[in-house]
Amino acid sequence: MASSNFVDYVKIFCRSGKGGPGSKHLFRDKLTMKGGPDGGDGGRGGHIILRGSKNHWTLIHLKYARHIHAGDGESGGLSRSFGKEGEDKVIEVPCGTVVYDAENGDFLCDITEDGEEVVLIKGGRGGQGNWHFRTATNQTPRFAQPGESAIEKTVILQLKVLADVGLVGFPNAGKSTLLSVVSAAKPEIANYPFTTLVPNLGIVAYRDNRSFVMADIPGIIEGASEGRGLGLRFLRHIERNSILLFMVPADSDDITAEYNILLNELKQYNPELVGKQRILAITKCDMLDDELTTEIKKIIPNNIQTVFISSITGLGISELKDLIWAEINKESNKVVEITHRPMEVAYQEVEEEIEEEEEDDLSQYKGIGWDEL
Repeated sequence: MASSNFVDYVKIFCRSGKGGPGSKHLFRDKLTMKGGPDGGDGGRGGHIILRGSKNHWTLIHLKYARHIHAGDGESGGLSRSFGKEGEDKVIEVPCGTVVYDAENGDFLCDITEDGEEVVLIKGGRGGQGNWHFRTATNQTPRFAQPGESAIEKTVILQLKVLADVGLVGFPNAGKSTLLSVVSAAKPEIANYPFTTLVPNLGIVAYRDNRSFVMADIPGIIEGASEGRGLGLRFLRHIERNSILLFMVPADSDDITAEYNILLNELKQYNPELVGKQRILAITKCDMLDDELTTEIKKIIPNNIQTVFISSITGLGISELKDLIWAEINKESNKVVEITHRPMEVAYQEVEEEIEEEEEDDLSQYKGIGWDEL
């Protein structure tokens, strides 16, 4: 999917439906002059509901649908008849969507399963009709209860993609090339930094018709936690991964230093990421001979499983798949618990600036016909 179509952050305004008022009707017909109160209750206002959908994997369908309103409840009627409930508004979101309150950044809910539904904002309750207020001393109440008001809230929807293994590395470390080799994904590959601008997912085929999902995120650099490069904008996509695959090219000046820099940037973003199981892949090993490989093995970290691979020649790819499959099937790695911290105001401002820049880029095409493009 083109980078302009990958949307993982949207801010939307939601309003539930207001409750319908109760009826103040007094029963009358040609045979009954004073039948007493028989006003019915008003209908409930519509809810704003989030529903997980496997048919969506970005939030692009909500990017230009910023105002979502549910239906209002109708008023009660005579003969104690209830008013019609307001229409619920169901918002389909991809699995892995996290919702925050836009005003204070508080975490609201998390959608992880297909078909899972969460009532984001409840509709107002309908008012009670005058039939509920009859008493021995007030047998003809000429008043009824109004319906509850609608609830308005601005929320932020943030997508964190679901995958078994996430690729972490500097730009041009070979992440996209590996994904294109082991899966059917077709990420952009070129010989310049930051070729990958959005996360890419690929399904990796394994033995006996088994498979696992691999996620490639844009490269991070030293100082990303301070906003350098693409910053830490896309690191949220590996928070749900079972394991992390660190990728460092064999021609790096200092493999251990690059690995420690990547690990430190993850720690700056979310200390919980450091506790995930890690694998180190030394890429571009087709340029190495046995002597250089032996020398590199002496300087790489001892506390992490390491594989030497080459996506061009296929060196070590089968060994890497075996290692990944063994790790993601360990009981300790199957349960991915994630603590959703409140969203920082500074981070919201960065995301909103990016959205405004994207909208400004598209505004130049407004009013232009197809024949003019």
